[in-house]
Amino acid sequence: MSFGPGSLVRARGRDWIVQAGSTDDYLLLHPLGGRDEEATGLALDVEPVEEATFALPTADHLGDAARAGLLRDAARLSFRSAAGPFRSFGRIAVEPRPYQLVPLLMALKLDPVRLLIADDVGVGKTIEALLIARELLDRGEIRRFTVLTPPHLAEQWQRELRDGFHVDATLVLASTARSLDRDLGHAESIFDRHPFTVVSTDFIKTDARRQEFQRTAPELVIVDEAHTSADPGHGRKSQHQRHRLLAGLAADEARHLLLVTATPHSGNEDAFRSLLGLLDPAFRDLPDDLQGPDNEPVRRHVAKHFVQRKRGDVRAYLDAQTDFPDRDDADVPYALHPDAKALFHDVLAWARGELGRDEAAHRRRVRWWATLGLLRALASSPAAAASTLRNRAAPADTDTPAEADAVGRRTVFDEVEEESTEGVDVTPGGQVDGNDADAESRRTLRTFAERADALRGAKDAKLSTLVEQLRSLLDAGRAPIVFCRFIETAEYVADHLRTQLPGTEVTAVTGTLAPAEREARVLDLTEHERRTLVATDCLSEGINLQRGFDAVVHYDLSWNPTRHEQREGRVDRYGQARDTVAVRTLYGRDNQIDGVVLDVLIRKHKNIRNSLGISVPVPAQGDDVVDAIFEGLLLRDQTSTQEALFEDLEAYVRPKAAQLDDRWEAAADRERTSRTMFAQRRIHVGDVARELEAAQRATGGGTVRRFVERAVPLHGGHVAPTRTGASRLALRDLHRDLRESLPMPNDADALDVRYEAPVHPHESLLTRTHPVTEALASYVLDAALDPDHDPDAVAAARSGVMRTDAVRQRTTLLLVRLRYHLTTRKGRGDGARTWRTLAEETLPLAFSGAPDGDGPVAWWDDDATEALLDATPDANVAPDQARRQLERMLEHVPDLLKALETVAEGRAEALRDAHARVRDAARA
Repeated sequence: MSFGPGSLVRARGRDWIVQAGSTDDYLLLHPLGGRDEEATGLALDVEPVEEATFALPTADHLGDAARAGLLRDAARLSFRSAAGPFRSFGRIAVEPRPYQLVPLLMALKLDPVRLLIADDVGVGKTIEALLIARELLDRGEIRRFTVLTPPHLAEQWQRELRDGFHVDATLVLASTARSLDRDLGHAESIFDRHPFTVVSTDFIKTDARRQEFQRTAPELVIVDEAHTSADPGHGRKSQHQRHRLLAGLAADEARHLLLVTATPHSGNEDAFRSLLGLLDPAFRDLPDDLQGPDNEPVRRHVAKHFVQRKRGDVRAYLDAQTDFPDRDDADVPYALHPDAKALFHDVLAWARGELGRDEAAHRRRVRWWATLGLLRALASSPAAAASTLRNRAAPADTDTPAEADAVGRRTVFDEVEEESTEGVDVTPGGQVDGNDADAESRRTLRTFAERADALRGAKDAKLSTLVEQLRSLLDAGRAPIVFCRFIETAEYVADHLRTQLPGTEVTAVTGTLAPAEREARVLDLTEHERRTLVATDCLSEGINLQRGFDAVVHYDLSWNPTRHEQREGRVDRYGQARDTVAVRTLYGRDNQIDGVVLDVLIRKHKNIRNSLGISVPVPAQGDDVVDAIFEGLLLRDQTSTQEALFEDLEAYVRPKAAQLDDRWEAAADRERTSRTMFAQRRIHVGDVARELEAAQRATGGGTVRRFVERAVPLHGGHVAPTRTGASRLALRDLHRDLRESLPMPNDADALDVRYEAPVHPHESLLTRTHPVTEALASYVLDAALDPDHDPDAVAAARSGVMRTDAVRQRTTLLLVRLRYHLTTRKGRGDGARTWRTLAEETLPLAFSGAPDGDGPVAWWDDDATEALLDATPDANVAPDQARRQLERMLEHVPDLLKALETVAEGRAEALRDAHARVRDAARA
């Protein structure tokens, strides 16, 4: 006997639904009301399988309105193969904000899907990209996908895939590749064996790995921090390698490609066009100015592939308020201790003398970068200064001026175009080399290092100012992150704070730790109510910290304001529980280095962000301007007094800063225009609203709280509010069978939950696919449908009778379970492909009258039926009367079958129209 997809069968003592992909000999089965991990496969010649019937309820299943409603919620929450045009909504653990559906709608109108998602920091680009991936997977359009990401973000992507989208992805990193390779068969690649992978872009871009990946890469590739893979048009080898990798992947015209970045331009228009060119080769030659009626066809073409929105565009999208925090931002000055001021002045004077040497070009560049790194370390902390004074400068190991400049820029400037943040916090080193000619210089540097050591603690005014700021933040109930530039500074600051902030847990996270250990330390720290995290920029990019922290202190000024934005973006994002994020920026009022960076870069960046609503990176060659400014500080003839130095510096800085301002304002104008063109306001809000509402209705969206807080008390547990406004589920006294089925430790007595983001640390966000919700819904449904289940453990009822003023005559409400075969045909001719998937939904139907009455049955419309589900009893019905009423109706169910078939056919037709509407521009 053969069983088609959607058939109900009985095997191993329970009922199963046959899934698409089954054959005459082998069945893929999902348990009726069960969880995905309980799915199995059965060979028909090995195990007995028989057709099952779904018995009608009997009078023995009689219950009240609350228990009948519980069954309805459990049935809807247990569905995973949703029937609506968004197939994935039954399988995700996130509740997408309405604006996050816009990239998904764009994607479903493209074949192949090629999108650049460039929404603002903290809006949720990861969710937007993974919604598309999960949807393509559940539609059967892809079977595999890969996420390319910086290595330090790989575990975060893996966790988001697992927890939010129920996809178990394999990490492919330099540290895991060897063990993965050992398990492969002959001529098998990692990507043949593992369908879902999160891959380090820096690992896979190398010549040894790139060609194999391009040959075996899956149908969909997601590229995180995509701006680091643009073609920079200059000599950055690693970025050229990444661009070549993506260009090879994009050469396959059938491959789906999602590029994700908050900074697509990075101040370089040519690099931006190289990114767009990965989506469509025609975009490589876009005109410089896309405005005007003549360019409207070009704009429309680009808009199909490019979405770029700031927070203001999405904050109240579809009248659904998305709460992003505001910023409480302040600059905090400090004055150097006289000894620190004297050291800075002496080092500056010595540096001018060193830079005035008559040397070969390469040696001059090495000495330049060593000096600049030394001044930067002096501005950071005595610990960083001492380390730099005692160590060799990295550019000293180069052979040419160009190589020295490349290494110097990486170690001194804060270049954010590079994909990895590894090594960004290493002190640059101040010693040029070890030959005899520099012996006197080395002795001088050692003396300076001893003077720097003497500044630790009481003579460090910057550190004292930090302590004052942290006390204020902590006393206000905040959990701050202190960002430092160098490892030595972070460890020095953390050690000092542990003695100065009693009762506060202080943890330092730097690049000396492996990414997994960094994450573990941060998680451990969030267990403490009063806490402070001290970190370097190894945590500034991509890592989401909004659940545990709500304040940022810039202890060291970054020389690239985009890095400031990245630091603040770790906590200033959707999901932050606080209404405001506190930002404090420390700077030395008598420190020339801080003065230049703050005036020329940081404040200009803030002004643009405040006026435009988004951050605009420093334009290309912005580092050259900073380089020139410091060259003026160091190389021009200056008097020895600090006052005269400042006056001369002011006269030199202003003209240079004006050059940068002009370019920056032009970049801001381009960004403003781009955000206006590609905010996707043309996508009809009504379309998004309709499909979102249908998806939520079909999958039980919005009913999780009602279901959980009804089901737990009905099974012996308790629900109570916590002092933070969450709900505490007391689980100790739950029925034994249910307690054992929950995915929690046996000694866990309670769980603090919320049903909407943001959530506080130590609370769980209970979504429809959260393991606790899933287990609870599965248990309730199984118990109600299993005639052999312990009656004392059955909380839900399959039937009920109540008297209510919501109706004027006898009205019957049915909960009908429908299954559909979805057949998709894609492509034409020999390349056409057809596949079938299975979908399910529960549909409430209501009618007035009785099938055996004299008058016709009057069926209710959908809206009235939904309203009837919320009707409440207003009078008692005697048990005997309720039983007679129910038995009478059950006798006439066969008379309803023809009407139910008509409803099912109409519903199928409506679903087909909805699918077609969503895919109206695709060849499917």
